[in-house]
Amino acid sequence: METIEDLKRRIESTEDLQSVVKTMKAMAAVKIRQYEKAVESLGDYSRAIELGLQIVLRDRADITVGARAGLKTQLGAIVFGSDQGMCGQLNDQIVSHALSGMDEFPEIEKKNRLVISVGQRARGRLEDAGQPVEDHISVPGSVSGIAPKVLDLITKIQDWNTERGLQQVFLYYSRPLSGSRYVPHSLHLLPVDKAWLERIRKKKWPTKTLPLFTMDWDALFSALIRQYLFVSLFRAFAESLASENASRLTSMQGAEKNIHDQLTELTMQYHRQRQMSITEELLDIVSGFEALSME
Repeated sequence: METIEDLKRRIESTEDLQSVVKTMKAMAAVKIRQYEKAVESLGDYSRAIELGLQIVLRDRADITVGARAGLKTQLGAIVFGSDQGMCGQLNDQIVSHALSGMDEFPEIEKKNRLVISVGQRARGRLEDAGQPVEDHISVPGSVSGIAPKVLDLITKIQDWNTERGLQQVFLYYSRPLSGSRYVPHSLHLLPVDKAWLERIRKKKWPTKTLPLFTMDWDALFSALIRQYLFVSLFRAFAESLASENASRLTSMQGAEKNIHDQLTELTMQYHRQRQMSITEELLDIVSGFEALSME
C-alpha cells in the first residue's frame, strides 16, 4: 500500500501535468484563431488576383496556358501533416485520404508519384504505406513562417515542370470545420482549371471603368498564376495548421478530463490514508492511556 508521502508526491506530479495540459490547450486555441485569421485575410488578396485575371483574359477566349491536360504517366502530390504529436488521427486520416486520391490514377505507378510531405509524421506514414517520398519540408511554427515555405514549394513545382515535364499537381490537407472538427480535403492545383478561368473571363466587371495594362501579356498572366499558386498553398498551410491545433485541442481536452478523474481518485486515497493514519495514532494513544491506567 502506498504511504501518505507517496500519494502526496503523485498528487503534486499530477497537478503539474494538469498545468501543462491547460497551457497546451490555451496555446492551441490561440493558434487556431491566428491561422483562421490568416485564411480570412486571403479573401481580399484572392479577389484581387481574380480581378487581374479577368482583365488579362477579357479578350483571350482561346487561352490554354496553365490549363493543359498534363502528362498521364506521373503526378505530383503535396501532403500536409504535422511534425509534432498529440494531434489525434490527423496524420493517419490525411495520409489515407492522399493515398486514396492518388489511387484514382491506377495507370500511374507509385514510383512515378512525386510526393512532398509537409511534416515528419506524414512522411513516416506515407513510407510505411509503401509510398516513396521525394522531398520533405518541416511545418512552420507560426503564421509568419508560412510564406517562406510556400515559396520553397512553388520553386519545387517549377522544377517539376521544367526538369520533368510534370503538369499535374494535387494538394492534400485538412480543413477546419466548426468547433474543433476538421475534414481531409483535396485540391487539384495544376493544371489550372480551364472552366474556372472561363468563368472569371465571363464575369461582369464591377465598375464602369475598365482597367488597361501595358506590360507583356505572357509575363502578366504568368505572374497572376504564380500569385494564384501562392494563395492556394498559403491557404493549405494555414488550414492544415488550424486543423492540427484543433485536433490537439480535442486531445488535450480528453487528457484534461482523465487527469481530473485521476487527481480526484488520488485525493480521495490520500484523505482515506491520512484518516486511517490519524485513527491508528488515536488508537495507539488510547491503548497507551489504558495501559498506564491499569498500572
